[in-house]
Amino acid sequence: MKFFGQFPNCRPRRLRSSPALRRLVSETQLNPAQLVLPLFVRPGKKIRRAIGAMPGVFQLSPDELLREAERVHTLGVPAILLFGIPDKKDEKAGGAFAKNGIVQQAVRLLKKELPSLLVITDVCLCEYMSHGHCGIVSGGKILNDPTLKILAQTALSHAEAGADMVAPSDMMDGRVGAIRAALDKNGFSETPMMSYAAKFASAFYGPFREAAESAPQFGDRRSYQMDAGNSNEALREAALDLQEGADIVMVKPALAYLDLVWRVKQTFGCPVAVYAVSAEHAMIKAAAARGWIDERAVTLESLLAMRRAGAEIIITYAAADAVTWLKG
Repeated sequence: MKFFGQFPNCRPRRLRSSPALRRLVSETQLNPAQLVLPLFVRPGKKIRRAIGAMPGVFQLSPDELLREAERVHTLGVPAILLFGIPDKKDEKAGGAFAKNGIVQQAVRLLKKELPSLLVITDVCLCEYMSHGHCGIVSGGKILNDPTLKILAQTALSHAEAGADMVAPSDMMDGRVGAIRAALDKNGFSETPMMSYAAKFASAFYGPFREAAESAPQFGDRRSYQMDAGNSNEALREAALDLQEGADIVMVKPALAYLDLVWRVKQTFGCPVAVYAVSAEHAMIKAAAARGWIDERAVTLESLLAMRRAGAEIIITYAAADAVTWLKG
């Protein structure tokens, strides 16, 4: 760092003396255009089922999903990340790639009624598998290569329904390449992919598994999601996904892994996304409900930290609130 002088000639407080000056020299800004709201859709009508561990988050039927998407898009949320919860599950995730699956129905509805809303679909199998894992299971093991075909089918079905972007989150080796090949072969070479490149086996996912009804029925996901202590491995994962055709790479979770957001951004210079996951949302909500913290201030500070670390895209359950606060 360059040396700028000493007190009393150098007085950093001069540029902090008014809101206008602080805004003028601000190094990092949080913009509503960078926020993505996760939404959960399930079959039915007039369903708005609250998630106990995630205040303000709901499982929504397609009609309610459309209402919620229209509301937040009107507020200024530019994009959603869509998760599907099927009415039936099996051991081959048949509902994940069904032409009239719940995500496929929802995407067609959203793109028809809200064409300017950017619809990103999560491509994973855990919500559709009876055992709750992200891949084909045999002999108690999650099989990598047989899972790739199903993931590719699922991503392709989302693109055919009209998804603006697909986001594989399963952490199977080679899934980005398999999906890219399937999309390109079938006329969707312009459909971008946001890969969950560095997705850790985190304790911060607990509330999400209630929302997505996706808790594994045996074991855990440590054989395919990453170890929390590995940072160099995160760079290798990101490099592999970029080589296979990912357009955006994601680090998940967010706050506990901001060092990796920084390293990925500095190493590759590509668009980087970060996911402020369910427990991060739940902890802020719970502390705010008890009057221990200022929800608005803590949320915006947390999101700004993600931007400062290098993320251009922030997936957060607080997107609608954050947009409102930023505009206000």
